[in-house]
Amino acid sequence: MIQIIASDMDGTLLNDKMTISPQNAAAIKKAQAQGVHFVVATGRERKEAWPLLQEAGITCPMITINGAQVFDEAGKQLSATPIPKELAARVIRSFKKNHLYCEVVTSRGTYSDNKASRIENFAQLLANVNVDTPFKLAVSLASARMEIMNIQYTDSYFDLLADPHLSILKIVGFSADGPQVLDPIKQEMLTFGPLSITSSSSNNIEVNIKDANKGHALATFADSLNIPLDNVMAVGDNNNDVPMLKVAGVSFAMGNGSTEVKKLANYITDINTADGVAKAIEKALTLD
Repeated sequence: MIQIIASDMDGTLLNDKMTISPQNAAAIKKAQAQGVHFVVATGRERKEAWPLLQEAGITCPMITINGAQVFDEAGKQLSATPIPKELAARVIRSFKKNHLYCEVVTSRGTYSDNKASRIENFAQLLANVNVDTPFKLAVSLASARMEIMNIQYTDSYFDLLADPHLSILKIVGFSADGPQVLDPIKQEMLTFGPLSITSSSSNNIEVNIKDANKGHALATFADSLNIPLDNVMAVGDNNNDVPMLKVAGVSFAMGNGSTEVKKLANYITDINTADGVAKAIEKALTLD
């Protein structure tokens, strides 16, 4: 019997308009009404993800920043797993050395050092996870969403590193050339120290400290409720979802998911623009 349902957001719970469809929202509320714990597990920080849940009328615990922060239903932080500052500095220098735009997610929110690059790369993410979305439309959607995402801007990421009251939780680097450029950088960064490097799209790599991943956070969440992992369901579409799909007793890959995710999952549901999460939840609620 499923007692916990964990869902990724981008390319999974969110459709091509970057919203939670009425069908997905209804399925989540139906599961919650039956006593199932629903939790979002996202690479986004809470300030980016929470408004999208509010729009759909959903209240739930949140695993954010790929597991680097976990919040209860009321928004109280339960855990945080930062990257040591000296290790974060090496990662940022590597991106800069390779002339790649990157963003830094901190204990005080997400920071960018280039607004135009922020919009361009977020638009590329939208276009990648929603293949039917033209890039020009993705740019428009990205620009419109900037206002609710609480992005902050800084002249230098190294000013953030110098702040003793601020923690670095994730660093994301982008390249329109995808794995061809990003894979060698990833391999170099893995020599820096205990890092977890995943991706939420083919055009990015997401850098966390090793223990900050969706699988570890989901397992800890289940343990806090004394719920066995066999009774946990997870649904996702990309490589940063792999750790939680591995620990969950029941796993669903989105129809638009990566090849790796589809091979790993127990089931494949519909695509994110056709209420794939709702269909996965309906199936999960019928499992013994």
